[in-house]
Amino acid sequence: MNRKNELRDFYILWSTQSLSQLGSAVTSFALTLWLYEKTGSALSTALLQICTYAPYVVMSIFAGALTDRFDKKRTMLLCDLGAALTTVLVFVLYKTDLLCVWHLYLINAVSGLMNTVQQPASEVAYTMVIPSKYYQRTSGLQSLSRSLITIGNPLIAAAVYGLAGLDGAIAIDLLTFATAFAALAFFINIPDVPDRDEGEKNVLRLAKEGLIFLRENRLILDVILFMSGVNLVASAFDAVLPAYIIPSPQGGNDVLGVVTSCSGIAMAAGSLITAVMPKPKNRVKVIYLTMLFSLATENYLLAFSRSPVIWCIGQILGWIFVPLMAANQNVIMRNSVPAALQGRVYACRNTLQFFTIPVGLAVGGFMVDHVCEPFMAGAGQNLCFLFGSGKGSGAALMMFILGVAGTAMCLFFGQKLKQYNYSD
Repeated sequence: MNRKNELRDFYILWSTQSLSQLGSAVTSFALTLWLYEKTGSALSTALLQICTYAPYVVMSIFAGALTDRFDKKRTMLLCDLGAALTTVLVFVLYKTDLLCVWHLYLINAVSGLMNTVQQPASEVAYTMVIPSKYYQRTSGLQSLSRSLITIGNPLIAAAVYGLAGLDGAIAIDLLTFATAFAALAFFINIPDVPDRDEGEKNVLRLAKEGLIFLRENRLILDVILFMSGVNLVASAFDAVLPAYIIPSPQGGNDVLGVVTSCSGIAMAAGSLITAVMPKPKNRVKVIYLTMLFSLATENYLLAFSRSPVIWCIGQILGWIFVPLMAANQNVIMRNSVPAALQGRVYACRNTLQFFTIPVGLAVGGFMVDHVCEPFMAGAGQNLCFLFGSGKGSGAALMMFILGVAGTAMCLFFGQKLKQYNYSD
């Protein structure tokens, strides 16, 4: 059997799900622009993402146990349908002039809950349709699609929002959802998981088994904990970035879209490199070094620069090695975790690795609004030569703080990760 036939289901699943994710990302970015226009607050826009991630990290550990017991394809279809209904609700509220900020927070929480169940089911589904010899190659392709989404969604969202408002963004979201839903329902065969639990164990018991597996496999657990630290800094950066670029005389919504897209361009390049590069001698070392480079460059470049060109360069340097990191972690996970356990183990991974994202978003937004901006407007004016003046200078100061925190965190974890030498 040639490679094309072996990867047929993967290619259909990957391409259509990526298209749907692009549509969802366009709506998410458009909602961020709408919310910042309404509030002008970094914390308010960060809360939009927090409400998406909070149920994800709280409930993932149980959702993964559930997905190990049920059919993966059916689970993905039901969750995708639930998420689409939340988008329809946003559209109805918006068209009837009833859409409020708290509506978005609640709707995002429900959407995040759907993703909580869908994501581990999707991870196992990919494992079942990909031959093991193609894990690194397909991981590179998955990173490539995420990169293209990151490139396209802010540019598309800014353009569509400017021309057609939320109506246009939501229309794109629903159209891409329908395409992905039909492809998964009628054209993709996901094999059953060997030795899948059929209900003889309760959810708490299954979730506990995922935690026990991680406790007994310290390599995987330590990499997950390291990545939770990376996510803390990176999510705080995400909360700070709009408050840094939008109010800047050199910035605005369109510039924010371009700068955000540069991270996607970097990941696209990194994904292509990952897809063709040979296996590294030590995958753990690659994970550590790539994140050290990312966190020790991007934040400093943006903190001290007022040029959109430098902002773009900073995004490129900060994100170009992310696909390489993700692919190596993905290979370690897929090779180390039995398929029958992957749903609950991936869910435990999601809880431990991603719980810092809502924390980072809240910290980043709070620090800009209530600490850094007031400081730069008062006692910190003597630092204007470093971080600029006016609204946005506090966000620049926060970028510098995140650079120091990210570098220190990587150096701390680096000592622990040096003991591992994983090669497959």
